[in-house]
Amino acid sequence: MVLLVTGGAGFIGSNFILYQLKNHPNDRVICVDKLTYAGNLNNLETAFKNQNFRFYRADICDKNAVDEVFIKEKPDVVVNFAAETHVDRSISDSSVFLNTNIIGTQILLDSCLKHNTLRFHQISTDEVYGDLPIENYDLKFREDMLLKPSSPYSASKASADLLALSYFKTYGLNVSITRCSNNYGAFQFPEKLIPLTILNALENKAVPVYGDGKNVRDWVYVEDHCRAVDFVIRSGAVGKIYNIGGNSEKNNIEVVSRILEIMGKPLSLIEFAADRAGHDRRYAVDYSRINKELLWSASISFDDGLQETVKWYMDNIAWLKSAIKNKVQTK
Repeated sequence: MVLLVTGGAGFIGSNFILYQLKNHPNDRVICVDKLTYAGNLNNLETAFKNQNFRFYRADICDKNAVDEVFIKEKPDVVVNFAAETHVDRSISDSSVFLNTNIIGTQILLDSCLKHNTLRFHQISTDEVYGDLPIENYDLKFREDMLLKPSSPYSASKASADLLALSYFKTYGLNVSITRCSNNYGAFQFPEKLIPLTILNALENKAVPVYGDGKNVRDWVYVEDHCRAVDFVIRSGAVGKIYNIGGNSEKNNIEVVSRILEIMGKPLSLIEFAADRAGHDRRYAVDYSRINKELLWSASISFDDGLQETVKWYMDNIAWLKSAIKNKVQTK
């Protein structure tokens, strides 16, 4: 198989590439990444040593550049991780989110049709569903629920999902979608909750927490997410959506407090900040479909994964400094 992974220098994309090269050594993996502030070639250091890996620096919104990669590499499957993902940034300026997340997806879909690519897989998010009430923990997102995105970011991802499904119905393109809950693990850019908490705690700086800190998220270790996507692209049905969840609902205060505990830092570092506009209260997914159809379930507990994640960041201070420097250079 020739697998084209867009956004493969980012957090989840790079973990997915490393997973593929390790678990499917006979497949070729092609990475396309624009290398914005969140893309980091250091994430792919071991991949570059593999003869079955190739990297192209390109923007998925550049139709000619995308077309050139398809002509050269003739991918069998495209997995689209490329996206702007930070909610706060989408609130400040939504234009780049609409361009990358919607137009970029459209260009990839058209390229798949043009070059007879066998399958297109869209990486989505549970945020397209909106949010859930705190008081009813029995209620979880199902794949058949209406989409009610709350931010420009999640609205752009919901739009991309609908666009992908339209290509399945109208053109017969083999499309699949996964919607995953919050990821954590190695290589996550330190603007998201877990790596930011670790970074600030390392420097004994205040750890910001929005609102009352009781917003709830379901957490999935990134390697479990990668395994789920692998199951879907190889065995999942086309024209279908699969939720991916970790069955690990935690509020933000719980997460931050546990990180500080693991690091031996005082809880007094926590500093409450004004809440984000339109901040969703709770996310939780029902992943019974992927469990029943593909026998997938999360294998790494939240506490084990969190300890491993904290250890990775503490052992990779150079990576953290490089990521922050890259952010400054690409502003």
